[in-house]
Amino acid sequence: MARFPKPPEGSWTEHYPQLGTGPVSYEDSIDPEFYELERKAVFRRAWLNVGRVEQVPRKGSYFTKEMKVVNTSIIVVRTTSGGVKAYHNICRHRGNKLVWNDMPLEETSGVCRQFTCKYHAWRYDLDGNLTFVQQEGEFFDLDKSRYGLVPVHCEVWEGFIFVNFAPEPEQSLREFLGPMITNLEGYPFDRMTSRFHYRSEVKANWKLYMDAFQEFYHAPVLHANQSPTAYSKAAAQAGFEAPHYQIDGPHRLVSTSGVRAWEMADEMRKPIEDICQSGLFGPWDKPDLGEMPAGLNPAKCDPWGLDSFQLFPNFVILFWGQGWYLTYHYWPTSHNTHIFEGTVYFPQPRTPRERIAQELAAVSFKEYGLQDANTLEATQSMVESRVLDDFVLCDQEVLIRHLHTETAAWVDDYRRKTQQQVKEGV
Repeated sequence: MARFPKPPEGSWTEHYPQLGTGPVSYEDSIDPEFYELERKAVFRRAWLNVGRVEQVPRKGSYFTKEMKVVNTSIIVVRTTSGGVKAYHNICRHRGNKLVWNDMPLEETSGVCRQFTCKYHAWRYDLDGNLTFVQQEGEFFDLDKSRYGLVPVHCEVWEGFIFVNFAPEPEQSLREFLGPMITNLEGYPFDRMTSRFHYRSEVKANWKLYMDAFQEFYHAPVLHANQSPTAYSKAAAQAGFEAPHYQIDGPHRLVSTSGVRAWEMADEMRKPIEDICQSGLFGPWDKPDLGEMPAGLNPAKCDPWGLDSFQLFPNFVILFWGQGWYLTYHYWPTSHNTHIFEGTVYFPQPRTPRERIAQELAAVSFKEYGLQDANTLEATQSMVESRVLDDFVLCDQEVLIRHLHTETAAWVDDYRRKTQQQVKEGV
């Protein structure tokens, strides 16, 4: 996809003329047929983040990932040589799911020396090779070397594990990420090992929830009750607009200024924030993380609040100026449902006080996320009514416009290539 240049001062949307400025259709969020195309055109062709290397810390560590959007389950494992590989979670004998515990549709993790099928005890080593067949002599001309686990393309960038379900990926992971994302290299992700995770099943299209985190136009209104009254009133009157939006290929960025909570008037802080010295923007005590990568805080805000990097199609890395980060994943399960995952990362706390500060930041942001999710089922139901065909977007909703435009471009590209293959008899 095309790389967009950084725009000069002025309207963000008008400096990305490919996106247009007219109303936007949400038919891509309510049409089952479009969703089926989207699964093939986007989720079977793009690089998808499925976790981090800390989830497989040593040889034999593994976790499974249920991926309904591509109709499979995968195993991600640390191999004997120390690399990370991914396989379809299926036994080559009779198709049983290979790795699961009590409930076959639930994800699991652990450490092992080999994977053993629960059905007939076929065994596979960490490199996916079939090593043992129960009563092997009963089979006809069985060549075990031909029946290893089915691999999934897997690459690691800065500790993030990505997979790709195309027969052959059209780009390497690094090419797919592009310079806006690779300019984040050097951030101390490996030091952020204090982890908080939450998951929710949402009755709305995955793109509608992504839209909620691509603009801050809603913040003074939707989140008003989460802030002290004095602060909420001031914010509602002033509104909010981020100082920097950026698009690079299929990916997007919104960067904002911040506030130093401890410098706010007492009536604009909650008592619990003073007690724990923490809140929405994170613990007040900022860790020394060293020099930050060039890709952060492109608008040079002081104070800097956050950078939200939206990696196409469904992955977000959100960096906070106070020295922590979080990730979001939006995993489609149908045209109008998806699973939302949020994970918050901090440096390991050194004291109970630091741990409590981290926990307050994590639950504060979870509350904000739930408020964003609270509108989604109502939005989905009314968009599905088709009372309106399209919707107007303001200038600071440019990233919403880009997500829907980019998704449509991937679907159109897939259609063209598929039709060409049919013509050529491939």
